[in-house]
Amino acid sequence: MTLGPLIVQSDHTVLLEVAHPDAEDARHELAVFAELERAPEHIHTYRITRLGLWNARAAGHTAEEILDTLNRHAKFPVPSGVAGEITDTMRRYGRLTIERDADGALVLRCDDPAILREVSSAKKIAPLLGNRIDDRTFPVEPWARGELKQQLVARGWPAEDLAGYTPGEPYDIELAESDGDADGEGAWHLRDYQAKAVEAFQRGGSGVVVLPCGAGKTIVGAASMAAVGAKALILVTNAVSARQWRDELIRRTTLTEEEIGEYSGQVKEIKPVTIATYQILTSRRKGEYQHLSLLDAQDWGVIVYDEVHLLPAPVFKLTAELQARRRLGLTATLVREDGREGDVFSLIGPKRYDAAWKDIEAQGFIAPAACFEVRVTLPESERMDYAVAEDQDRYRIASSTPEKQRIARRIIDKHPDEQVLVIGQYIDQLEAMAEALDCPLITGQTPVDERERLFQAFRSGEERILVVSKVANFSVDLPDASVAIQISGSFGSRQEEAQRLGRLLRPKSDGITASFYTLIARDTVDQDFAQNRQRFLAEQGYSYTILDADEV
Repeated sequence: MTLGPLIVQSDHTVLLEVAHPDAEDARHELAVFAELERAPEHIHTYRITRLGLWNARAAGHTAEEILDTLNRHAKFPVPSGVAGEITDTMRRYGRLTIERDADGALVLRCDDPAILREVSSAKKIAPLLGNRIDDRTFPVEPWARGELKQQLVARGWPAEDLAGYTPGEPYDIELAESDGDADGEGAWHLRDYQAKAVEAFQRGGSGVVVLPCGAGKTIVGAASMAAVGAKALILVTNAVSARQWRDELIRRTTLTEEEIGEYSGQVKEIKPVTIATYQILTSRRKGEYQHLSLLDAQDWGVIVYDEVHLLPAPVFKLTAELQARRRLGLTATLVREDGREGDVFSLIGPKRYDAAWKDIEAQGFIAPAACFEVRVTLPESERMDYAVAEDQDRYRIASSTPEKQRIARRIIDKHPDEQVLVIGQYIDQLEAMAEALDCPLITGQTPVDERERLFQAFRSGEERILVVSKVANFSVDLPDASVAIQISGSFGSRQEEAQRLGRLLRPKSDGITASFYTLIARDTVDQDFAQNRQRFLAEQGYSYTILDADEV
């Protein structure tokens, strides 16, 4: 018998032996229910969490499947306590249901009176329920539907919401048979995984679809809107994303420009399909949210949350009051740096579908990528500045070293015929880099029209190199970018790593492998934060080569 690549431990961690021939298969199956915690060279550590198991259960996986994965790939027998805990945890999902009674009123039901008694007596849950109807049923006020789901998750009893949704005002949206472009692509159809994602959303009525950048999340959103057939509100990260959504909807559906409204800092239109930014929705004046009326401006049949892992905290509160409307979250990763994955689960909905990055890459729908960490040594003078700096200043000193300019130029010279993005966090560092490379710079201060002009110049090949701040992390379609050089970031953010890698994953016309470089100051907090970012790449099955600056 071949010993597998996994060691399952009684503290619910799972160790993966990276060099094992079955490691890739085991990693893909683990990703369904476990979260990667650490990813050094040889042994990766995953943790099995309640939320991960509930998401797997909501996506249609069973405890038997998960235990089969662990047993098939385990080097030693799975501890009986872990196996029992997995079964018990997954059994908890759906024991409580939120439904409609015969009169259409909202109720909380459970087939076990003891469980219902336990949750209904909890201090934060009792005020959300009315007077008990019988041993298995409590009435729920419509306003409490979202908050009740949050509190039940916190209590360890996630409810399955079967209460249905407001149909919304009907509006005919159909997928176009042709993309209308003169680029020769012509007729198109949903890819198999996109169709499965739409079907999973329809079945659940609300929830999150996890797909890599470049895999066509916008098309999944458009197809879901067509399946619902009602007016739609789309929430996006910024005005550039809003315009890209509009362009893609016009290209892929029967919607016209006149039917799609933009609601942002620049424009405030409300149309049958309206695209709004998170920023405008959360802007306040004298302590009041000014634009909340947008959420009820139309009888929306579906609300689409783009990049749901970036959903601002105030939007959770607003979403808690929108539980009667269908909700679709789109993201490349469920990881949130603020730890509010439970609120995404409760309020947007559980994970309905995900597809492994490497599987979609193998089908040719996203480009293969090679990832490199290049370690730079701080010069003596900067090393002294770093040594005496306050803790909060050390990351900036380390990640902004001018040494990175020299290495970035060397990397660009290695890829003379490729489109290159240089991505960073600090504006002064980016300005110096753009000047040194004699190329355009795009930051949050760049007007939207100028950003779009520069992005278009990059797409057309007129500009080969762009230096960009984090405004390019999100929903910017740059299909020909094949090299990214990351010179600084948001303190080891895994979600940012997903977005930045995603800039490179659009399939290339010449089929080349994309190259993703991260420049790191050796023996500093810059290197410490890089370990966290590596976790995301390892999670998705990408190898991560560590180079010394002199090896570039």
